[in-house]
Amino acid sequence: MIRIEPIPRRLTLAASVATCAALLAGCSSADDGTTTATAAAAASPESTSAKPAQTRSATPRLAVTYDGGILVLDAESLSVVGESELAGFNRLNPAGDERHVIVSTENGFRVLDTGAWSEAHGDHAHHYTAAPALTDVTFAADKPGHVVRHAGRTVLFDDGTGRVESFDPETLADGKPQTSSFTTPAHHGVAVELADGGLITTLGDDKTRTGIVVYDAARTEIARSEQCPGVHGEAVAADETVVFGCQDGLLIYRNGAITKVTSPDPYGRIGNQAGSEESSVVLGDYKTDPGADLERPQRVSLTNTVTGELRLVDLGTSYTFRSLGRGAFGEALVLGTDGALHVLDPASGTVVRTVPVLEPWTEPQEWQTARPALFVQGFTAYVTDPSTDRILAVDYEKGQITTTADLPHTPDEMTGVRG
Repeated sequence: MIRIEPIPRRLTLAASVATCAALLAGCSSADDGTTTATAAAAASPESTSAKPAQTRSATPRLAVTYDGGILVLDAESLSVVGESELAGFNRLNPAGDERHVIVSTENGFRVLDTGAWSEAHGDHAHHYTAAPALTDVTFAADKPGHVVRHAGRTVLFDDGTGRVESFDPETLADGKPQTSSFTTPAHHGVAVELADGGLITTLGDDKTRTGIVVYDAARTEIARSEQCPGVHGEAVAADETVVFGCQDGLLIYRNGAITKVTSPDPYGRIGNQAGSEESSVVLGDYKTDPGADLERPQRVSLTNTVTGELRLVDLGTSYTFRSLGRGAFGEALVLGTDGALHVLDPASGTVVRTVPVLEPWTEPQEWQTARPALFVQGFTAYVTDPSTDRILAVDYEKGQITTTADLPHTPDEMTGVRG
């Protein structure tokens, strides 16, 4: 049997994007309401060199926290294009519009504009690029927690009050968006809004967490499961399948039903997951020692959300909660403490390739302490190296480092937007 490598899919994807861009350019509206192509055909020879009145381009960006602020980087060159001072331990999540980032601060959720877009106007090519900066948009929260993006909605969870707020991220450029809210008991939780307006939230209170509950668009309960001790984290897989981690496995919400997947060990905790809408398999961590102050697991979990099969893969190296990512076609990526990026086929669990990236490192005892972080966007895996204050871009399909850059501060958390 001949194995078809993913590179042809990559070329096909690039060709599709280029074709779409060409079609959009050819069909953009002229000032009189006709298409650009029609206007060009009707123009006199003297006017055939006229340029579009306005063009827009995406400028992919990365956001990286450090002790005292946030850096914004150009995702291609890795050069610093903006910096915002911000005290405290801050966490980052894409807002969902490929431009803004939600920053979980000590006082609420703040919105960072990465400046990930630009415009050129007129024949004189006046160029405008939004400057990266923290905006005035803030969502109040006692203890800002998880941020989840799905089906065109962004959902914020306040661990201090149990308040859930959701909004359309595409309206962030116009200021603070209109939100809808829902309140659960206060606990360290997470919520996901579904495409039909339904809502899934974790169950629990400030003492214990037990499972999930599903509501329809009118917020009437339609399903629940309390078979998930210590419920933590979420991931969305193909066909709007939502997964939540438990101390003894996972809960899967699919096609209106909740299914429990049990770990092969009495205590088999899956607390962090990485999903891809290109794959029915969810990548997760896997811990087996309930008494450990800091367990350094060497196995990851791959759970098929259709069949319920849970597969454990021994990497031969440990990893941390910032080590999990998914590729453009659903590949499972894990950054090991051996300094390598491990690329797995999610269906078989086979390690497709191992890419040396960093020197071997040790996970720090405190979870807030900076450690190497992984963020994947397209065919590039970005890796931070706090020991050298560097960031590296890795083409995980070709198995090579493509760009490196020194940073002015020690990097901690990282996320990105496409522009």
